[in-house]
Amino acid sequence: MTTPVVSVVIPGYNGEAFIGATLESLAAQTLAAWEAIVVDDCSSDGTRELVRGWPDPRVRLIENEVNGGPVRTRNRGVAAARGRFIAGLDQDDLCLPERLARQVAYLDAHPDVVLVGTQAEQLRDGKVSAMHYAPHTTPELIAWLSWIENPLVWSTVMVRAEVARTLDPFTRPEILYAEDFDLYHRVGAFGRIARIDVPLLRYRQHAGGASKRFTDTMRDSAMRVLAERHAGVLGVDEAAAMARLLVLHNMGGVPVPDRATLQRLGAGIATLQAAFLAQERPDAESRKLIRWETARRWARIGRAGLRSGAVRLRDVLAARPAHLGLGYAGGETLLWSAAVGAVRRGRRGRGEG
Repeated sequence: MTTPVVSVVIPGYNGEAFIGATLESLAAQTLAAWEAIVVDDCSSDGTRELVRGWPDPRVRLIENEVNGGPVRTRNRGVAAARGRFIAGLDQDDLCLPERLARQVAYLDAHPDVVLVGTQAEQLRDGKVSAMHYAPHTTPELIAWLSWIENPLVWSTVMVRAEVARTLDPFTRPEILYAEDFDLYHRVGAFGRIARIDVPLLRYRQHAGGASKRFTDTMRDSAMRVLAERHAGVLGVDEAAAMARLLVLHNMGGVPVPDRATLQRLGAGIATLQAAFLAQERPDAESRKLIRWETARRWARIGRAGLRSGAVRLRDVLAARPAHLGLGYAGGETLLWSAAVGAVRRGRRGRGEG
């Protein structure tokens, strides 16, 4: 059997309704030298039978004897991979035809890059829409964003196999539902991480998605990743506190509860950004993108607080670190958000909710 260029690792669990379309999206790839390793984690539906009977010999099935969870299941697939590159893919997501070819070409052309993702589109109820990630990136921007959020969609990721095999384990089971976020921090020790700024994947949103069912676990795991990352900059206790604020209010979109929290979050982001810029010394283009994308996130945090009624416009303006600006949020947007928040405060004051 010819050795594949890319091994696509797909953890499977009760995915009968979606995994066929996922495998069909691989069959449509312009790069033909791939293998798909589906590791079934004791499905109770027809997932195993569907994959076992799949007519394409490039699709392999591995069956867990006991349910091990998604992280261990993925790690088993990575251990069985034979390709030069390993691509992540969840059982319900769809690769666009040029995904694998473009990522292989990128990694071959950029030997300093060890992992590359792509932009993605969201697929919900049959409708395709853009996802709210940075439209333009550099490796330096991706590195900075990983200090404050998860910058990549896992199903878009391709990593060099020699790097993946160096990690033991590939993804840590104790960082459940944020193991990809953790992986990007660990992989960064071997080289740069980049993103192709073209949508090459459709990320399916549906009621059964793990990201909705296990939000609390995901948040706890993401907090651990950021707390570990920032302990050297902020100290252990402050890193844990800042990790919580970043996960809740930047990653999770939860409105800040008061002005003091907003001020602490703003000061923390400013401190982290200053440390990152001093450490990494990005070029002028990347520095501009880092400032702009951070400002966008600060504006989003401010809008959420204003609309909830927890903070007022003067709080947002007073708490804003000077260099963050307003991102996409101009005065009219902030005034409108403040007006919505005033109405909500009034309703709460009258006991209407």
